[in-house]
Amino acid sequence: MRTNVTHPPAWRITGFALSAAGAMLFAIKGVLIKLIYRYGIDTTSLLAMRMVVAVPVFALVGVQQWRRLERDARPDARTVGLAMLVGVLGYYISSWLDFQGLQTLDAQIERLILFTYPFLVILFGRLLLGHPLRPHALLGAGLSYVGLFVMFAGEPTRLGTAALIGGAFVAIAAVTFALYQLFARELILRCGAPLFTAIAMSAAGGMALLGFFLTHPAAALMPPRGAWTLILALAVFSTIVPAFLMSAGTARIGAQGTAIVSTISPVVTIVVAVMVLGEPFGWPEAVGTLCVLGGVGFFSVIESRPRSYQAGEEGPA
Repeated sequence: MRTNVTHPPAWRITGFALSAAGAMLFAIKGVLIKLIYRYGIDTTSLLAMRMVVAVPVFALVGVQQWRRLERDARPDARTVGLAMLVGVLGYYISSWLDFQGLQTLDAQIERLILFTYPFLVILFGRLLLGHPLRPHALLGAGLSYVGLFVMFAGEPTRLGTAALIGGAFVAIAAVTFALYQLFARELILRCGAPLFTAIAMSAAGGMALLGFFLTHPAAALMPPRGAWTLILALAVFSTIVPAFLMSAGTARIGAQGTAIVSTISPVVTIVVAVMVLGEPFGWPEAVGTLCVLGGVGFFSVIESRPRSYQAGEEGPA
């Protein structure tokens, strides 16, 4: 049962501002990763370095959240275990694939490919859970993937083997992140968003460090001089801070409102990638970006409209 609470306009305005700030910080992740790769750091090492900084913060938040809950309100061991598994899928496997793709793919293309994950959530929801597949989702997905095709086909250098492999890594990352989103929903309701995120991130961090120590000497965890500043920026300003900003924003404007605001993310990535990395931006990038943003934006706006839900059908968070 939902309780209707009336908040002043400033409450929702603050929510939009928090979500927008979080989306913009997440947007610079790809650019920071591309800059870090110039120091010769590999994907597994970078992911471990990121987790070394980020996980203690999320773990501390998790301990605080756990202590605040009454004993009978705490999630059981099965729920915690599932949250850890889903966290490994979304924050370790998906991140590793995304980071690996950025080795050879432009940051702006990476962001746009990942940005199509809401359509994959709908598709897997239909295939795995029997959720309805609505026409506007198919239309939005079609427009977005046409945009990605234009960006690759319009720039011959992106049809090379390296770029296509990078795009494939990021596309699989979008698939795994969509599965994470699909399976995380029920666990978030059981645990609460802060506690779930803390459990998921801690498990992912443990796997990232395990993967690192199984394949690298411990000394490789220390990056070259000059890279730590960028790694700290990646962990703090593109991981920790935006996660809390987005959570706070979603609490005020809802998941669909946050999704709509997040359409600013690829635009920020493109601007920063062009200015900082010198990536190209011509008519293929312009047309492709408009198609992807248009498809996701159309889908998000339609999804945010109030509608009646039948028994067994999930409504908006």
